[in-house]
Amino acid sequence: MNEGEVGTVPRPLTLPDGRPALSAWTLDPRMRHLNHGSFGAVPRVAQERQNALRAEMERAPVAWFPSLPGRLAAARAAVAGHLRTDGRDLALVPNASAGVGIVHAALAARPGGDIVVTDHGYGAVTMSAQRLADRWGTRVRTARVPLAADAEQAYEAVLAEVDDDVALIVLDQITSATARRMPVERVGAEAARRGVALLVDGAHAPGLLAAPLDGLVCDAWVGNLHKWGCAPRGTAALVARGPLRADLHPLIDSWGAAEPFPNRFDHQGTIDATGCLAAPTALEFIDDTWGWDTARRYMDELAEHGARVVAEAFGRTGNPADPVDVGMPVPGMRLVRLPDGLGASRVAADALRDRATVELGVEAAFTSFDGLGYLRLSAHVYNTPEDYEYFAEACVPVVEKWARGL
Repeated sequence: MNEGEVGTVPRPLTLPDGRPALSAWTLDPRMRHLNHGSFGAVPRVAQERQNALRAEMERAPVAWFPSLPGRLAAARAAVAGHLRTDGRDLALVPNASAGVGIVHAALAARPGGDIVVTDHGYGAVTMSAQRLADRWGTRVRTARVPLAADAEQAYEAVLAEVDDDVALIVLDQITSATARRMPVERVGAEAARRGVALLVDGAHAPGLLAAPLDGLVCDAWVGNLHKWGCAPRGTAALVARGPLRADLHPLIDSWGAAEPFPNRFDHQGTIDATGCLAAPTALEFIDDTWGWDTARRYMDELAEHGARVVAEAFGRTGNPADPVDVGMPVPGMRLVRLPDGLGASRVAADALRDRATVELGVEAAFTSFDGLGYLRLSAHVYNTPEDYEYFAEACVPVVEKWARGL
């Protein structure tokens, strides 16, 4: 059996000098970090770049801020190159949720005006859609997409909620709670044909997908750079190619307010934009050290191995012994069912996350969907097979005791 096939153990990545990949990060060595997908982790070189930029800003702020628009234009051009899209279509925003709010603020109400989301949608984004519907005096419709739905079934489930009264579809490219793709390309083509706006929440896509915007027709797309891209937090991309771009404005109006999209986003008063300026450093670090294709392949093989090991450990006491079938899987992320009674709601899942951090010394993602709890594994280059084997051996027995109320 070749390396990378189901059942094999991927070889950990190392730095050019032979040190473990983890040495390039400043993560606490006393903990296991198995949840890159939530808040990311910034490599040391990008932290140092941001710190140097902040020091430059503080040495001469009157020189810094007038030069900032030009620096940001260069940074977004570099980010656009990584995403394989045109820098003239890309603005830098604080995070994907901020990008969603910017798009919602730009959309004009229309007769009917209903908004379609799915039951896999990120909570904050769905709440933003509800606030928009409240302003419009319309309603949010939730498309129910089975966890194991394939591309055709997911497409049909979303389109079943779309009729002449729908003005907007908000659809995840990669879902947060359920670690699966949605058929955004096909939905986008049909939405365009019907004249319905589509906002794609690609929060997890940068870094995880090689070219997340290829073949995608949508009014706007947002993606976080701080997750798989490892950029400093507070950095995300907003891409708009159609007529809506003329109405997109940053959260802070400043002296560039009259400039066209995306240039006006380069002027936002005295915000600390050093995270955005350091984002290319993080992206280039992964590319220069391993290459993004190699990194993605390793992350996927590792997540597959980790999910199998952990699922088998839970399976020894009657839980499903295989990773969860999510219908449209994504690289680097997997789901494992938790024992019954654990993580059945978002609040309960978050409580498990906090308990695991304190009692197990593990940063892990616990999620819920349709009344069931899951462990969401999201691997990055600094993770190793031993991380997941440790969780299976040392943590699964404890989690099972929690399920029994012990």
